[in-house]
Amino acid sequence: MPGESTFRELCHERGLAATHQRQVIYETVMALRDHPSPELIYEKALRRIPSISLATVYKNLHIFLDRGMLQEVGLHQGSIRIETNRKPHHHLVCTNCKKIWDLHEAALQPLQLNKKSLQGFKVKRISIDVLGLCGDCATAQS
Repeated sequence: MPGESTFRELCHERGLAATHQRQVIYETVMALRDHPSPELIYEKALRRIPSISLATVYKNLHIFLDRGMLQEVGLHQGSIRIETNRKPHHHLVCTNCKKIWDLHEAALQPLQLNKKSLQGFKVKRISIDVLGLCGDCATAQS
């Protein structure tokens, strides 16, 4: 988990005020390490700041995403899910229980994009979500 000076430096680099609430939210996200939802982040941050609101958590998560301090997992999950793993990777997503696991790039064949098909689109990041049922949900449905 980043120390106060590291968080402050990150905020300074991104032109963002390093408030106490933002630091608690950011540290909470980084401590969870498992694609947390804003609701889970709120639940954990509430223990450190009893007066914090879910709206404040959402607002600051969007600020962190906009400033490149965090990344978002695919948009198809309903509520946003926050990505803490900064290394290139993909995801396994259970469509039943909504759990998400990291899938290392080496687990997939190399992906090649045809530049003509991109029609001038500038790629910033490639993220592949493999949708299916996790072992527990598959067993429960059998």
